[in-house]
Amino acid sequence: MSEDSRLPLAGRGVARRSLLKSGAVLAGAIAAPAIVSRSALSSSGEVNYMGWAGYDFKDEFAAFTKKTGIKVNFNEQPDQDAMLAQSKLSLQTGTVDFCEPTVERTQAFIENGIVQPWDMTKLDLNAYEPGLVQGVAAEMATFDGKRYFVPAVWGTEALVYNTEQAPMVYGTASLGDLFDPKYVGAVTVRPHSALAAMGRYLDSQGKLPHPFIDSYKDMNVMRQNWDVILAEAVKAKPNVAQFWKSENEAQAAFRTNGCVLGQCWDSTGFNLQNDGLPISYIAPKEGAFAWNQGYLLLKNAKNVEQATEYAKFIATPEGSAMHAASFRANPVAKGAIDLAEPKVAAFYKAAFPGDALSKLWWWPLQSSEFLKLRNEYADRFQAS
Repeated sequence: MSEDSRLPLAGRGVARRSLLKSGAVLAGAIAAPAIVSRSALSSSGEVNYMGWAGYDFKDEFAAFTKKTGIKVNFNEQPDQDAMLAQSKLSLQTGTVDFCEPTVERTQAFIENGIVQPWDMTKLDLNAYEPGLVQGVAAEMATFDGKRYFVPAVWGTEALVYNTEQAPMVYGTASLGDLFDPKYVGAVTVRPHSALAAMGRYLDSQGKLPHPFIDSYKDMNVMRQNWDVILAEAVKAKPNVAQFWKSENEAQAAFRTNGCVLGQCWDSTGFNLQNDGLPISYIAPKEGAFAWNQGYLLLKNAKNVEQATEYAKFIATPEGSAMHAASFRANPVAKGAIDLAEPKVAAFYKAAFPGDALSKLWWWPLQSSEFLKLRNEYADRFQAS
């Protein structure tokens, strides 16, 4: 199988250029005048946007308001489970117009009757990098012929490590290092991500009853695999000094809580390194987890036109560049990559040497039933 064919969501072009030329972009580099749509000029009022905590969106929001006249009311949440819960609540309160989970969660939002499809006569899919809106990416975003998800930013989750106390080298660095006894009391992970990491590590050694990927398709297989995964993870739990859910918590694990190794987002590694800590980020030999994040429109959104304008803004090179800069991740719009921040490009190039891009492992589609079981296993892991 070719390298590009193994990148179902990144597709040809976007993965290599985004990661090697730039993983993010400078918000301050956005100087070119934006094209303002007629609907944006006529639009006014506010939009209620629910997204991720731990990031600074003020420049992005200011640019959007200047362009459209629409004020952004931001509701920050630490993780996607919280977004789902708050979206359910918003069916009664009407306090959220659109939210920003990752694409594999789309099915769960639809199954809970929370979201409505976007009006694709008002959004241009040609504005995005093709690999993020075609093929598997399109399949995960579309249900019953209607598109519920439009991309906003994408990135990875891999090994963040202290270069002095837990040096890692590509080709030998492994998900299994998270569970190595030499790192007792010095590791930070998300509970469910740690279990997925253990699952992929055990799968690579032929120690699961079924292929790990089948856990996402058949719940009986999921239980059989995850019973084994949980048992092994519990054995290695003494390694975990801190569980994290948000960006702030992940950074705190290294800054103040003594962690030297973790399975975290790329943004965590970059921000810590950018602040002068001896921290780096590397893809494990099993392949980095990869995510594609974007917008879902709530079923009872009060400001549909304004939410649509925001999605359109992020599909412009300027808007996409600013959003990617906020996350220190990869932009989704064509042309946004040309606004590259050199030091971030260098960070990503070091993180993905050799054949690392050919091994990206995209989070699969996750049903409500899978998420319920996954959370049960994650809770049991934390409580063990």
